[in-house]
Amino acid sequence: MVSALPTSSPASSLDEGDQNLDAAIESLLNVEKQMRLASDVAGTRKAAIDIVELCFKAGAWKTLNDQIMLLSKRRGQLKQAITAMVQKAMEYIDLTPDMETRIELIKTLSSVSAGKIYVEIERARLIKRLAKIKEEQGQIDEAADLMQEVAVETFGSMAKTEKIAFMLEQVRLCLDRQDYVRAQILSRKISPRVFDADPSKEKKKPKEGDNIVQDAPADIPSLLELKRIYYELMIRYYSHNNDYLEICRCYKSIYDIPSIKEDPAKWTPVLRKICWYLVLAPHDPMQSSLLNATLEDKNLSEIPNFKLLLKQLVTMEVIQWTKLWEFFKDEYENEKNYLGGALGAKAAEDLKLRIIEHNILVVSKYYSRITLKRLSDLLCLSLQEAEKHLSDMVNSKSLIAKIDRPMGVVCFRTAQDSNGILNSWATNLEKLLDLVEKSCHQIHKETMIHKAVLKA
Repeated sequence: MVSALPTSSPASSLDEGDQNLDAAIESLLNVEKQMRLASDVAGTRKAAIDIVELCFKAGAWKTLNDQIMLLSKRRGQLKQAITAMVQKAMEYIDLTPDMETRIELIKTLSSVSAGKIYVEIERARLIKRLAKIKEEQGQIDEAADLMQEVAVETFGSMAKTEKIAFMLEQVRLCLDRQDYVRAQILSRKISPRVFDADPSKEKKKPKEGDNIVQDAPADIPSLLELKRIYYELMIRYYSHNNDYLEICRCYKSIYDIPSIKEDPAKWTPVLRKICWYLVLAPHDPMQSSLLNATLEDKNLSEIPNFKLLLKQLVTMEVIQWTKLWEFFKDEYENEKNYLGGALGAKAAEDLKLRIIEHNILVVSKYYSRITLKRLSDLLCLSLQEAEKHLSDMVNSKSLIAKIDRPMGVVCFRTAQDSNGILNSWATNLEKLLDLVEKSCHQIHKETMIHKAVLKA
């Protein structure tokens, strides 16, 4: 008789594999214990990494999570071993078989690194990856809450560009969830002056006792690219409140980036937006300064229609709204094809309002007193509309005026108190006496010259 050959089922082979893995891990754990008790940093670190690699090669992801937790909680565990173990396990995140396993591994590593300053950068990167996964799953609120837990501005060993990129991601997620208050708070952690630093300068060698700053990962944008992202996010924030002047200043900062200013295809749409938001911004000293600075830009001659628009605003002449809108309507509607998209119906209403305000300011320069009827004719508005816009400007303190409604007269002269009147009189008298003194000097000079000629 032929004896039956021994056979092994797949289940039994799996059990043998698990037993071999458990035995190998147990052996390495004993080695790790000996090295740890002997305070052998290199040996402890190698034993921890070997356990992580062994679990990965066996595809035992649950065991990997369990061993990471076990090793991190061992009595007197060396921080170098925990750092090495976390860094090694992070390399396997992209190699996980499915999303559930990936999320579980990230959560395990985050839990291990929580509260440990020597792995704070690794924890920040893990949270960022987990937040990205949550965002891809449509869970914006959860992603934003995860990112807000990490205060990277306190991390001394994190690279400046990586730190800024992380905070910008926090701001973006807050804007995506329409949490504008928190977005503003987070954005204030980034000083705009940090983008003006020269990246070409050599890094200073750290002094003894200082934290060694790690290099930023390869996927982190450059400082100038981060500057563009920062101001684009701030444009989104200020657009919520229709703060046109701040939006204009953001576009101006983007426009000054060398890579954009050197390429006409990039700076043309940005310069168009600067012009539009300058016109939409309420009149004040900052707006006036930006307006005149933009008019001096040589690149503005490449878009002559916008140069004409800005020139009309600095010229002290009444602008006819209907003619202006007919001329610039096509440009306004074409703006949707450029950077930042269309301006919208609200902006069109505000544009008309700015032209009316400009016209009122022009009238106040040429008239000290004017009837409401004449003012409404100049503004091409009804009496009620003219009075309303004039009152709004007075309330916003952009204009000083008084309306005599029974008489229907507007007075643009400022009322002076007794001290102001006396000061003006004193100034006028001083000027008068100065003129008298100069006249006497000239008469005396002519007399002396005439006497000298007669003696000769």
